[in-house]
Amino acid sequence: MATRSNALHAGAWWLWAVGLAVAASRTTNPLLLGLLVGVAGYVVAARRTDAPWARSYGAFVKLGLFVIAVRIVFSVALGSPIPGTHLLFTLPEVPMPDWADGIRLGGRVTGEQLLFALYDGAKLATLLICVGAANALANPARLLKSLPGALYEAGVAVVVAMTFAPNMVADVLRLRTARRLRGRSTGGVAAVAQIALPVLEGALERSVAVAASMDARGYGRTARVPPAVRRTTAVLTLGGLLGVCAGSYGLLAAEGAGYAVPLMAAGLVAAAGGLWLGGRRSARSRYRPDRWGARSWLVAGSGAAVALLMIRAASLDPAALHPGVVPPTVPELPLWPALSVLIGLLPAFVAPLPPAAADRAPHTPEHAPAGPEEPSK
Repeated sequence: MATRSNALHAGAWWLWAVGLAVAASRTTNPLLLGLLVGVAGYVVAARRTDAPWARSYGAFVKLGLFVIAVRIVFSVALGSPIPGTHLLFTLPEVPMPDWADGIRLGGRVTGEQLLFALYDGAKLATLLICVGAANALANPARLLKSLPGALYEAGVAVVVAMTFAPNMVADVLRLRTARRLRGRSTGGVAAVAQIALPVLEGALERSVAVAASMDARGYGRTARVPPAVRRTTAVLTLGGLLGVCAGSYGLLAAEGAGYAVPLMAAGLVAAAGGLWLGGRRSARSRYRPDRWGARSWLVAGSGAAVALLMIRAASLDPAALHPGVVPPTVPELPLWPALSVLIGLLPAFVAPLPPAAADRAPHTPEHAPAGPEEPSK
């Protein structure tokens, strides 16, 4: 059971989700992508709470399905460079001027181009669903508490942006339920207008309360820092972030894992040094900071293991991770890449069980009788 002392660090959930996203970026095999979505969904169902942000996973799943549909529509309307011989239908083609050479509207639609669009959209949808799993499992307020002092101002804006929409949705559901219990209509323009005003008023009151509490705690205090330290901080932070961005692009790209890992490591070291120096100008204290324990290492390590094993599989057997489109081939589930994806299920067993999930679990008495009682002598 999760308590204040053994609560999982919020950063561990994000590292686990990023590992799954990196693995999804290395394959277009729909079976492996579906397995990744299933792993993320199982962990979310087993370890999410009843907090407002925990309900965002379903929205990300719907967004992923919408991305797949948009990708297919764009492929049909704008064409595709993928050659194909299985003609499905032909749309009226709009003639384009000479300066728009290479762009076409309408024309032939083949099965190969739709299959390629489906695979490509499924990969992007899986990336979004992995991010949605991190949003549903990680407490944004606890994540803000663990941010370095140099990023605290930006982190506050991110946390407010991440929590505003879920709280607004919860307020809308609460007000609609109250109107339904009073026998009032919950649909139509008039009902929406009557609900929108209390929702916006509640959001404004929460914002004012957060600002007042931050001001009462001395938020915004800064310490004196020499100019040389400020310049060194800017150089290290900017250079480190550029290195992390370049390394992340190399990891997510089809090729480039050879230079991406050392570049990302150097960027992380430089950025950590810059953030440590930058945190010296933020005079704030942290009350009961979250601890990075053994469970957090296991959760973050499972995501990293999935990413590394999938990168290795993409270099050894790329055909298994990228099914053929021209000509179309039936995708097969490769054995050891699939087993490496299953490592991502580890958080469902090692992460502490939140109280909400414990209430949903079936209750088993501790001292249940094994059989009928014996008669007393």
